[in-house]
Amino acid sequence: MKFLLVITSLLILFSCKEKFDDKTYQENKENLAQRENEHPTQFLKISSNDKKNLFGATIIKGKIINTASVAAYKNARIKMICYQNGIRVQEHEDAMTDIIKPGTMRNFKLRYHLPKGTDSLALSIMSADVIIDSTVSLQK
Repeated sequence: MKFLLVITSLLILFSCKEKFDDKTYQENKENLAQRENEHPTQFLKISSNDKKNLFGATIIKGKIINTASVAAYKNARIKMICYQNGIRVQEHEDAMTDIIKPGTMRNFKLRYHLPKGTDSLALSIMSADVIIDSTVSLQK
C-alpha cells in the first residue's frame, strides 16, 4: 500500500512540473518590443509642477517615466499648452534629447515667460524616437 502511495505521489510530482519554453518566451518578448516600438507615447508618462520666479518667468519642473520593459527612447517631444479661463492662449514644444532607458525616469526643467493670466498648463508627450540598439535598451 505504501509503495502504491509513493508511486502515485511521484507521478503527480513529475506530471505537474512545467518546462520552460524558451521559444514562447522569445516570441512574447518580440511581440512586446514591437508594440513598444510602434507606440512610444503609450509607454512614456509625464508629470510636472510649475511656479513663477521673481523675474516673472514660469519654471516647469517635471519628469518623464519610461514604463516600457524592452524599448529605450530618445528625442521625446513635449507639448505644453497654456490656458486662461479654459481657453488655450499659448502653445510650446520642446525636445528632450536624453536617452530614457526601460523602467527609468528623466527629470527636466523648462523656463518660459507665459502670458499674463495663465492659470493652468497641460503637458503631454507628442512623440519619441525608439533606440534600436539592444545593448542600450537592455542595460539599466
